Amino acid sequence: MADPKQKSGAKIRTRRCLLDLLKTEGPQTAGRLAGRLDVSAMAVRQHLYELADEGMVESVSEPAGVGRPAKKWRLTGAADRFFPDGHAELTTGLIRAMRGAFGEDGIDMMLEVRSREQTAAYRAAMDGRTDLGTRLERLAELRTEEGYMAAIRRGAYGSWLLIENHCPICAAATQCSGLCRAELGVFRAVLGEDVLVERTDHILAGARRCAYRVVERD
Repeated sequence: MADPKQKSGAKIRTRRCLLDLLKTEGPQTAGRLAGRLDVSAMAVRQHLYELADEGMVESVSEPAGVGRPAKKWRLTGAADRFFPDGHAELTTGLIRAMRGAFGEDGIDMMLEVRSREQTAAYRAAMDGRTDLGTRLERLAELRTEEGYMAAIRRGAYGSWLLIENHCPICAAATQCSGLCRAELGVFRAVLGEDVLVERTDHILAGARRCAYRVVERD
């Protein structure tokens, strides 16, 4: 007979894996999730229904060609508590206080200092990496350590895609849109003038993730 504690631990791990997959890969069918976790679709559906009862996930129907629509599962806003928030309340409070004390000029100065420090830190961490792929790989590692759940993928025509599946400063960026603009500037500064970086997906614009197309200039 299985140990109840072991069963409980396995359940928690499976639920967490489901949340992570939905966070990093977007809406999925129960069958696809089951294949990723190597468990039965029935078991996955049971977890999903329980998570839905707790308000963590919801199902949506999407056209699937001929036949009835596919039922996919996605995270709700309530699931954000399972992912780092970068001390949202404290950060937004500090931004409001700084804006009140120093105005927008003070905010701009703060962003400039932060960008310089980030750029220097990223460059130091990439020291010795010369080709774009390895530099992006290291940048994704650094961003993941900071809570962005970052990854890179190869794109078309020699391009790369830097993907950030989570934004741990989302609340702060909502208060101060300059944070997103400054981060794009940091990526451009770190990767160099011979590299084009453009944002293609933006969480604050309603996307599931932030993504950046990166390609070496001709």
